[in-house]
Amino acid sequence: MARAVLNGTVIAESDHTVVVEGNHYFPPDAVKREYLADSALETMCPWKGTASYYHLDLNGDQVQNAAWYYPSPSDEAAPIKDHVAFGGGVVVEA
Repeated sequence: MARAVLNGTVIAESDHTVVVEGNHYFPPDAVKREYLADSALETMCPWKGTASYYHLDLNGDQVQNAAWYYPSPSDEAAPIKDHVAFGGGVVVEA
């Protein structure tokens, strides 16, 4: 079981994460959407494609661009389509 935790709050939890480059990508249904806010940020990975981001919002405390996902990944990265990975102080316990 992998869990993504920020300040004691579990943001995502799953037995079925996909690990890529040391990051756990959580299936979309394993993420508590009430903590996500859309971000305009996009970045490009040469082999995965374009990543979109979320801000995390916990009771008014916002962490900018702390989660990312690939809505249209390359064929090589297809297993992580729409899966969410975390940074920005989020601790992933696996």
